[in-house]
Parts: sequence; structure tokens; C-alpha cells
Amino acid sequence: MKNKIFTIIISLIFIFEAFSQSNLNNYKYVIVPKKYDFLKEENQFRLNELTKFLFEKHKFSTLMEGENYPDDLLRDRCLALKSDVINDSGLFKTKLKVELKDCNNQVVYSSEFGETREKDFGKAYTEALRNAFISFETVSYKYEPKENKESLQGNEDLTKESLKEESSVVEIPTNETKAIAVPALAVIESTNKPSNEINVSNILYAQATENGFQLVDSSPKVVYKIQKTGLNNVFLVAGKNGVLYEKDGNWILEFYENNNFKQETLNIKF
Repeated sequence: MKNKIFTIIISLIFIFEAFSQSNLNNYKYVIVPKKYDFLKEENQFRLNELTKFLFEKHKFSTLMEGENYPDDLLRDRCLALKSDVINDSGLFKTKLKVELKDCNNQVVYSSEFGETREKDFGKAYTEALRNAFISFETVSYKYEPKENKESLQGNEDLTKESLKEESSVVEIPTNETKAIAVPALAVIESTNKPSNEINVSNILYAQATENGFQLVDSSPKVVYKIQKTGLNNVFLVAGKNGVLYEKDGNWILEFYENNNFKQETLNIKF
């Protein structure tokens, strides 16, 4: 009986590791924050910098929070995992573990705790973090795109492909009774454009800054800079006499321009 239980436990461990491996391979990037909650300063003890280095050591494409993101990540934030370091230290022992969360803030992977009895804080955090990353030695990471992944680029390609498949030839007679092939796609675009087509150029992508976010378009170009306030989902708009807030799932920008009150609805991806 004990042997059966032991076998089941070992099997479950292998299944869990295989599932975690598959999940991690579906993500192209890892984003490392500039500051951890248990520390007072950004990159204190160079811990955030060390985190980035250790992820890259294990073949992950790693970005620091707020830096210029690649175009595909701007279009689909779910390509990246957000990393965090959890501190569970006690009086005599420093314990850190690494967590990876998806774009829905769900934990995808959690390492074992790295431990040390080193008394110096800087050395202790560094050693514990390195020990936590030992868990990644069993993870042979290699990016593999998800099948049927719903991203903006995927929807764009699907729309183009379906239009190509539906294209046909329109015959225009001439004096010599020949036919000129005209793709039906041109007719569709000029006379019957789908009302639900995704316009990527109108989407703004939020990149975290020290005091809030910068909103960039797909070029990418910074369109607005917004700053946090004491209210949830309410931001001040830098350079404008205005405010940005969320209402009924929409982001509303209100501002004054030449003493005229204006209101716009923005499509923002956080």
C-alpha cells in the first residue's frame, strides 16, 4: 500500500513538472519589476538586476519593467510573464522564492524557496535568490507559441487570410471581349468594410512608469503620460488640463482645450 502511494506521488510530481514546463514554453518574455515589495529602493542590493541575469542564464528573453517593449508584446501583453520574488524570511534564515504570473495575474510557475543563514542582508538576499533559481535547472525552457492564441496580430492575420479566401474574380468586358481580373477584396474594402474590424492603430498600450503609466500607440509613440492619484482607476494627464478615469469598463479622458470642455473614450490595454 505504501509503495502504491509513493508511486502515485512520484507520478503526480512528474505530471506537474511536465505541465509547468509546457505552460512556461508558451510565453515569449519575462518582465522583471524595478522594485520588490519587501525592499525600500529600486534594484536594492542589485537584486532586480540579478533576477534578470538569472532568467537570461536559463534562456528566457527578459525585459525590465517600463523599458521599450518589442512590437509583438505591445500588441499582446499576454506574451509575457511578470516575475516577482516572495520573501518568507525569519529571524535566523532568509527565504526567497520566484513566482511567474500571466497577464491575468494567475501564478503559472513557482520555484522552491532558496534559503541561507547569512546575516548580512545584501549577501543573504543574493544567495537566497540564486538558490531559488536552482529550481529552473530542471526547466529546459524554449518558447513555443500557443496554438490558436488570441492576440491582436493573430486576429489581424486571420482577417486578412479569410478575406483572401473569399476573394473572387470580377469580369469587366472590354471592346476586345477580354476580361480583366479584379480581386473582390478591393470591392469589399471600399463598399462593405466589417463594422467589427480591429483597428490596431486606435489601441493604446500602458507601460508602467515611476508615477503611473505612459500610453503608447502601435508605432510605438508616447501619446499620453498619466499619473496616479489617491483614487483607484483615476489618473491625471500630464501636459493637459484633464483627468482619465474608468467608467462602466471604458476609459474616459476629460480635459479643457482653449476653454472648451472635451471628452474622449480611449481604448487602453494595461
